[in-house]
Amino acid sequence: MRKNNRRYSQPIEEPPINITPLIDVVFVILIMFIVVAPLLDMDNIELAGGNADKSVETAIQDNNPITIRVYPDNSIRFNDNKVFLPQLTALLAKAKKSHPGAHPQVLHDKRAHFGTYQAVKNAVESAGFEEMDIVLAPG
Repeated sequence: MRKNNRRYSQPIEEPPINITPLIDVVFVILIMFIVVAPLLDMDNIELAGGNADKSVETAIQDNNPITIRVYPDNSIRFNDNKVFLPQLTALLAKAKKSHPGAHPQVLHDKRAHFGTYQAVKNAVESAGFEEMDIVLAPG
């Protein structure tokens, strides 16, 4: 009698992948970041002071034809002329036409509001400038 040499093979089932340890590790790392992040000391940028030395201020302004200065009371001067925020975009657009290669130079006092800086930055972008120079504490 002949034996039947056929092999009946059943499909091999792969064992399920257990991702529980992976999730545990991810949560532990996440918790470590949450705990450690407030303890990190962030670097601060020292902005220009409002009472800067006039000789330094004159040297900085002479190098650039477009200068915007924000004072502690949030008043704005454009090339030594006091302006209001709504006027700034139009003045910057005129300056862009007369000095196409120049970058506006912003001297923002550290005691002025950040919102004023953001409004000045938006005016610079609206006038068509792609870059601006921010003067940090000269010295």
